[in-house]
Amino acid sequence: MSNAPVDKGRRRFLTVATSVVGGAGAVAVAVPFIASWNPSAKAKNAGAPVEVNIRKAEPGQLVRVKWRGKPVWVVRRTPDMLEELGDIEDKLRDPNSQEPQQPPYAANQYRSIKEEFFVAVGICTHLGCSPSYLASGMGEHVEGVESGFFCPCHGSKFDVAGRVFQGVPAPLNLVVPPHYFIDDNTILVGEDKGQA
Repeated sequence: MSNAPVDKGRRRFLTVATSVVGGAGAVAVAVPFIASWNPSAKAKNAGAPVEVNIRKAEPGQLVRVKWRGKPVWVVRRTPDMLEELGDIEDKLRDPNSQEPQQPPYAANQYRSIKEEFFVAVGICTHLGCSPSYLASGMGEHVEGVESGFFCPCHGSKFDVAGRVFQGVPAPLNLVVPPHYFIDDNTILVGEDKGQA
């Protein structure tokens, strides 16, 4: 070792410089690491609300869209379909939508904002199959019912408002997602009105 005096100024400078470079290096490593926790653009888009154009939907027609990887149905119901809803309530498990399978604004006989349009997630509440929409011919599965949804996997049946019939495996009504009408021809699925 040298007998030269210790240069405290130089030692302080080297300590501070090393600390600054080390801190900058830690930040340079931490920023991309923390940024990797954010969802990708693909993941953000998968959960984004979906606009559904209903202008060309004919009475009795079902329009399918995909929201959050799930099928969403928009059914334009006919006056006969709407009239049928009140006649079959004694055959339903939850006719008044007491179970929270829909937003508060859809907890009515029609399970919708506008009577004519029914919006639902097209997944059976039993085991997750996708029921078939029967605009007519539902009478083969439920006596006195002309239209509705039938799940061929295990035989669950739903009316055209997505309400489950008694005596079938599905325990709950079909899920009504959050949605609202942007205008007369467009529904936004995945967001309630006024939600940012």
